[in-house]
Amino acid sequence: MLWVLPLAAQEESITGEALDAQQTQAALQVRIDAADETTREMLEELRRLENDTQQLERQNSQLAARLVAQAQRQQQRETALSTLEQTRQALPGFERDIAAQLERWVEQDLPFLQDQRLARAASLQPDDAATFSSVERIERLLEAWRTELEYGREVDAWRGRLVSEEGDAREVDYLRIGRVGLYYLTPSGRQGGVWQAESGRWEALSDAQRSQVRQGLRLARDQRAPELLTLPISQPLTASEAST
Repeated sequence: MLWVLPLAAQEESITGEALDAQQTQAALQVRIDAADETTREMLEELRRLENDTQQLERQNSQLAARLVAQAQRQQQRETALSTLEQTRQALPGFERDIAAQLERWVEQDLPFLQDQRLARAASLQPDDAATFSSVERIERLLEAWRTELEYGREVDAWRGRLVSEEGDAREVDYLRIGRVGLYYLTPSGRQGGVWQAESGRWEALSDAQRSQVRQGLRLARDQRAPELLTLPISQPLTASEAST
């Protein structure tokens, strides 16, 4: 049997089905939109997390580099402190050695201002640590050596006492030319001598040589212009000194 619905009923049924389909489609679209929004939020969160991760990696890399540099500096400080402590312990012995070398230098040098120079060398021994700091003691050592080296560049004249081998003392004028010549001349000019380092004694000068010493004394006292002096030397020259 075939039932035929009225046209109005058919239209009403179609309209209801279309409405249901539209509602279903709308609901589906809402779910799709919601899913898209969630996906977008998740993607944005993922990008943010990736950016945060990259930033943390950069920070960690920079921090690691700083930690390595700090560790190296710390190691250098520890090494420096260890070396400094060793230096502090070795410094008094080093100072004593340098002062002893200076004293030997003075003893073996031409006998000029010897008491003053030996007293200066003796005062450099680091026995009284409370008086001077280590820096001050080193500076005093260096200054003493500079003074001794400067003697080798000077032409000097002064009046002082000369003690003979017999023990007699008299006033004489001394002339020193660097470290190569030490001479004396009596005030009358009739006697004079040159110190001979090899024999450790004074050797008499001739009349011509005493005249040269007299010129040297005037030169040292700025009474005459510099000129060439012909005098015997006190110290034997080394090969390198003779060639210069």
